[in-house]
Amino acid sequence: MEKEGLKYNTERENLIISEYGRNIQIMIKHLLEIEDRKKRTDAAHFIVNIMAQMNPQVKESNDYLHKLWDHLHIISEYKLDVDGPFDPPQADVIAAKPEHVGYHKNDIKQGHYGHYIPEFLNKINEIGDGPKKEALLIATANQMKRDYLNWNRETVNDLLILDDLYKLSGENIIMSMDTKLMSTGEIIPKALVAQPQQAKKKKAKKQQVTKKQPNPNRPNKKN
Repeated sequence: MEKEGLKYNTERENLIISEYGRNIQIMIKHLLEIEDRKKRTDAAHFIVNIMAQMNPQVKESNDYLHKLWDHLHIISEYKLDVDGPFDPPQADVIAAKPEHVGYHKNDIKQGHYGHYIPEFLNKINEIGDGPKKEALLIATANQMKRDYLNWNRETVNDLLILDDLYKLSGENIIMSMDTKLMSTGEIIPKALVAQPQQAKKKKAKKQQVTKKQPNPNRPNKKN
């Protein structure tokens, strides 16, 4: 006589929603065999209550009851016909794959500045020369310096930022080499600037200690 309890799980059907266990799945499959609709509906309500007790964390969501009834229908492979409080889910909707979002195909030359800096520069280049254009260029250059320091926490030379601005503008905007930007200390705290430098010193110090000290309690093999 074959006993259900002695079967290996590999010999049983796969769990549809594993978090509820095999017994819940067996109970739901048994619902399909109940011919009386009222008894079948009462049994479905009873199983949903057990599912809620087995997974109390599901009650943290506002629509937890709706979720449990959806899981009930999914485990029954959408064959269950009962008078539940919610409309049963549609198999084609649940199984449908979402539309591909797609990826940006923008060619960003220097990723740490992002995509919008070149667009800003193109718009600024359309403005006639004057104080407004100079103020916008200074603001953009300072933002570029912030972006650079977020990517690399070490000090950056202002001339590098101005040179990158010239390149990102399509070599259309030239700022004076005497232009003063925000200091590194104004953008990020000094403690954060010192961290990568301290890490380099520790690494260099560690590399200097390459030889192990001999153990005086251990006899020399040569002797």
